[in-house]
Amino acid sequence: MLTNLKSERISKVRSLVRASTRQRLGRVLVEGPQACREAAGLGLVQDLYVTPDAVGHHSQTVQLVLAGSGHVHLASEDYLAAISPAAQQILAVARFDQPLWPDQWSLVAVFDQIRDPGNAGTVIRSACAMGLDAVFFTAGSVDPYSPKVVRNSAGTLFHLPVLAGAGVGTLEQVVTRLRGDGPPPAQVLATSPAGPTKLRAMSQRHLAQPTAWLFGNEARGLSQADLDLADGVVAIEMYGPAQSLNLAMAAAIVFHTAALAVNQPH
Repeated sequence: MLTNLKSERISKVRSLVRASTRQRLGRVLVEGPQACREAAGLGLVQDLYVTPDAVGHHSQTVQLVLAGSGHVHLASEDYLAAISPAAQQILAVARFDQPLWPDQWSLVAVFDQIRDPGNAGTVIRSACAMGLDAVFFTAGSVDPYSPKVVRNSAGTLFHLPVLAGAGVGTLEQVVTRLRGDGPPPAQVLATSPAGPTKLRAMSQRHLAQPTAWLFGNEARGLSQADLDLADGVVAIEMYGPAQSLNLAMAAAIVFHTAALAVNQPH
């Protein structure tokens, strides 16, 4: 069992909190039971670290790791805590490949400079649940492969393409490419509390079209120049005195509404 708190292994695994290390090694740090289980189910786990007390509870994850030719290491709670205080008695080092731009898509979301890891993980989880084809984080956004985002996505990050960083570019660059790559008649819709079109008022046929939904930064939203990139600006109806919704909540409502339209018989 791993107990040596001065082990070089601890510093190596802990170094995955840095984006440069993740990029160089093609590995991510996965914290917590659900995220580890998702990565293990896809055969991505290289090394699983789990406390003896938690092995029985996470036996399915252990078996998935072994079936995927990964390694399982018993470790003390102090050892795991030295790597990450968010381990919850289990963590993993998993492989990841930078996802490719989708050749075809029907429903995608673009987040402009999203900064909060909690929001980022939650919107990825919602996007996965609602069957989106891809999620884009423009340049200047939080790294979706950071441990906090992976944990907050509950491992759903591994199930759909999440493209981010300098390779994605600015919001304008993403929109330009999506217009060219999307199946016609692809549309781009921006979200704003001041939007003239109400989400509930949109027809199912309109919502079911191939659509790229644009979301702004948590604090600033989308600028007027950003809104001008879209074919329309949509607001979510609110019936109480609140002026706006949390970004992750707004995205979940939009995803669910759009997914209902896309998946219902026409």
